[in-house]
Amino acid sequence: MEDPSNRSAPQTAGEEASSSGGHQPAVRRVAAVSSPALSAARLSLPGVMDTEGRVDESRLRMHIFKNGGVSPSERGLVWRFLFGMYPCSSTALERSLLQEQLAVRYRVMKRKWQQFLPSSVQMHLNGTDAELVAAVRYFNQRQAQLQQQTQDLSEELRDRLAFLELQAQILFERFTFDSEELCEAIRIIDKDVPRTNRDLSYYQGEGLGNLLVLRDILITYAAFHPEVSYAQGMNDLCSRFLEVLDSEVDTFWSFSCYMEKFSKDFRADGLHRKIELEADLLKELDPQLYAHLATDSMENFTFCHRWLLLGFQREFEHRDALRLFEILSCDHLELISQQVDRARYQERLARKYSTEDRSECELQAINTDFTFELFICAAILLENRECLLRCRDDIQLIQFTSSLQGTLDLNSTLKKAERHFYNYCKRCAWDYMNVHCRAQKSKEEDFLYQLRSLFVLR
Repeated sequence: MEDPSNRSAPQTAGEEASSSGGHQPAVRRVAAVSSPALSAARLSLPGVMDTEGRVDESRLRMHIFKNGGVSPSERGLVWRFLFGMYPCSSTALERSLLQEQLAVRYRVMKRKWQQFLPSSVQMHLNGTDAELVAAVRYFNQRQAQLQQQTQDLSEELRDRLAFLELQAQILFERFTFDSEELCEAIRIIDKDVPRTNRDLSYYQGEGLGNLLVLRDILITYAAFHPEVSYAQGMNDLCSRFLEVLDSEVDTFWSFSCYMEKFSKDFRADGLHRKIELEADLLKELDPQLYAHLATDSMENFTFCHRWLLLGFQREFEHRDALRLFEILSCDHLELISQQVDRARYQERLARKYSTEDRSECELQAINTDFTFELFICAAILLENRECLLRCRDDIQLIQFTSSLQGTLDLNSTLKKAERHFYNYCKRCAWDYMNVHCRAQKSKEEDFLYQLRSLFVLR
């Protein structure tokens, strides 16, 4: 996979975030509340968007995978489609109306919990963190500017927003909060937000105020999603969205859409299941390494916990970690599995009506629970196989995983993961060939070529 960022001049992480929407100045330090101009913005990806602004979702996701992500200048708009804030079937006109509605709904939701817990509106500071004190100051200055901007709106726009606000108030009127649970969530959020990576340029200078924007987003999410609430690690995940989208409103809705699918990963049973799948995959790919790591002293692959929970955020350089998150989120494996299943179905039909071959051999099922992030994880483990085989307990494993932070090469890892996935599909689909179906070899090789063409293997 080619790194799309190589197609233009290199950018820092903060510059990537600022240019991601294609409408902001070169350096953006304080997140916008919303980004209405993006609703009419166009993607330059070939064949992805039609003249009215509708997006071909399948092409978008496949483009992300085959091209190793998108360029930083396209990322903000792409993520709004990729994570579901903008429906791919929506036109540019429909999105402009949706943007207003989402902004008003978010504002009503945030105001509701703030009125319920007024003592939690401001983060309580102990005075020892000078940067955090500055962050609160920058954030309060930003809030005052927003109030002034609201007063400067045209009468027509104020009337339209007032109507949308009335609708939102009716929508959330009956929603109630559990005071104890929400206070506990806010307590943890106030511990985690200051731990967010402040070395990113997005949180430098006046950008420190974005830490408080992140806090408001997380509290609003926890308040209106009590079944999920807040768990440690969500701050780092949400920070990615805020940096790329550079908008409080758009980050809330995109993060919420993402969590609809992946909130289970923040529950013990969900992550335990993912770790079990990683162990199963490694057992398929390297039984010896699996047997070594599956001993009691190794705690059964729990050292992969952070990798899988945060999408390898610390193992790659920041720019590459964003790109990998984008690739992992495009659901290419699901698309590929659908094409594989169609081809397998056509093969079964061909055998059913063939007068030459009446054999009853069946294709081995492909485990579609093996998501691509598991193949990324396996590629890292196999690349470091010798070091892992020398580890004798969980302490050595933790030391090993810590040593990898920021050192991995994304393009190399992607190629290895793609090859492992391709070989896994190849073995599952065609193990029966040598025994039962030699006469079908030419057809099978043709199908194998189609499967391989879904990847960019070099």
